[in-house]
Amino acid sequence: MRTIVEESMLGKAWVLAVDSSPQSEDNDLIRAILSNRGITESVEIQKFLNPAIKESMPDPYVLKDMDAAARIVSDAIIAGKKIAVFGDYDVDGITSTAIVVKYLRAIDVGVVWHLPDREVEGYGLNADAIKDFAEQGAEVLISVDCGISGVNEVALAKQLGMQVVITDHHNPDRNLPAADAIVNPKRADDGSGLNYLAGVGVAFMFLVALNRELRNAGRETQNMNLMDCLDLVALGTICDTMPLIGLNRAFVATGLKVLDLRQNIGLRALMEIAGVKKSSVYAAGFAIGPRLNAAGRLDSAAPSLELLLTDNVLIARDLAEKLNKMNQERMDIQNRIMTAAIDMADKCCASGKCSLMLCGDNWHGGVMGIIAGRLKDKYEMPSLVATKSGDVINGSGRSIPGVDLGKIIHDALSAGLLSEGGGHAAAAGFTLPAENETAFCEFLEAAVMEQLKGIESSNETVADAELDASAAGMNLVRELSYLAPFGQGNPEPLLILNGGTIAWASTMGNGDHIRGNIRTSKGDMLQFAGFNLTATKVGEFLLDDSNINRKIKLLGKLKENEYNGRVSAQFIIEDVAV
Repeated sequence: MRTIVEESMLGKAWVLAVDSSPQSEDNDLIRAILSNRGITESVEIQKFLNPAIKESMPDPYVLKDMDAAARIVSDAIIAGKKIAVFGDYDVDGITSTAIVVKYLRAIDVGVVWHLPDREVEGYGLNADAIKDFAEQGAEVLISVDCGISGVNEVALAKQLGMQVVITDHHNPDRNLPAADAIVNPKRADDGSGLNYLAGVGVAFMFLVALNRELRNAGRETQNMNLMDCLDLVALGTICDTMPLIGLNRAFVATGLKVLDLRQNIGLRALMEIAGVKKSSVYAAGFAIGPRLNAAGRLDSAAPSLELLLTDNVLIARDLAEKLNKMNQERMDIQNRIMTAAIDMADKCCASGKCSLMLCGDNWHGGVMGIIAGRLKDKYEMPSLVATKSGDVINGSGRSIPGVDLGKIIHDALSAGLLSEGGGHAAAAGFTLPAENETAFCEFLEAAVMEQLKGIESSNETVADAELDASAAGMNLVRELSYLAPFGQGNPEPLLILNGGTIAWASTMGNGDHIRGNIRTSKGDMLQFAGFNLTATKVGEFLLDDSNINRKIKLLGKLKENEYNGRVSAQFIIEDVAV
């Protein structure tokens, strides 16, 4: 790596991922970025730039127990048995439930479903729902995006005469439930290499296998085209912040194209209300996803699932408006708690800790995960946020690269500190007796320190490429778009721009953000924007009129900007150096 800037205005050193001279040739730039990410072979490059389900999708039977799972449900369908589907209240769980229920309905199978109430039932399988399934005559239970920790609940379902098929992607406990089939790529004995899939990705592969079993048995399945479900698979994958690599990349790339077709009546209504004109990872994660999540955060997630399942335009519109209203209510609650959480976090950070565990009395449990994510980003450390009601504490956590929060939660559960818990490396949920709060905080801090041991903190920002500001136009925007979809595991390219001078700058929005123009070495104007920068040294510098015409270096990302029907390149500034 080569250092470009020793110290920026935000106190960072900028280094290139590879030691190379500034580039302006688009093809060279794309290949250099891919090389930095370990993609060098021509076949790999073509596969990455043209992600397709056909080339990326392995045989679903590579997943442990998939053959048994597909056979059990296929036999049940042919025998005319009723099937129950149990999901989760987040977007991954809702979309997982939706694709399974839609498939079964399309082939005329009797199906009932249940999504747990976050506040009343909590995460995962529960006894009351399983008893209700039995009373409704269900003989097969399929769990999606949950079930791997439901030892007692699976035992109950078996006692009630049900066959149980688990599809999940969360970290397993030491003892697996005694289900008839457990499909989870994180099983220790699973050799598929697909442990990066979201719950909806596992559920989709299960449907592919089930569809094959039914066809081999002579059962008609033509009423359902599984490719039509990929919009939901993309949504669940994006909103569960799964790495956009391998099969996930193909799921999301293809799924966003399906989403743009707006075939799902419910999603079409929600996208219209959210003002989504074109599908993207950003639109899925920050416009569609939060609205689908809102119902499960404040009450029951049932309206979100009903939205995805409905074929009635009027019902879809009503449900979309309801979710939009609930999302606004969620934001109001979140903002109030966030203010208190930041005050608490500042005090914790002052003590030199490397983890955050914040707990408030009767905070709304539905926004704990969102706030944990915001704190994680703000303080760059694993952050857990919880609410205390009586003698019980319930919370959610979000983690940073290098810290497997799911493992920590499972270890704390095994140590007897937690009464419930589960998750994966980036996110987890937990429940503990209030009397264990201090002990759990100490356990968390020690576990994070242990995982971070040997990982040196760095003041460096690694950029993908350095180029002249005059090269940052729409041609480059289009070239960089071939690297999309961007997300965890495939971040948007971070660029260093040289040769620009400040033409003008001003605040925008609520005053926290900045916009302006950079004059390039060729005399062209490049639009820029900077979010939440006004109160920083970067903002102070850009807004100081005495710096007009001063040459600067910019660090950030190049995006397409559409305003009043006009499309142009815009540089999103993250840092500045002189």
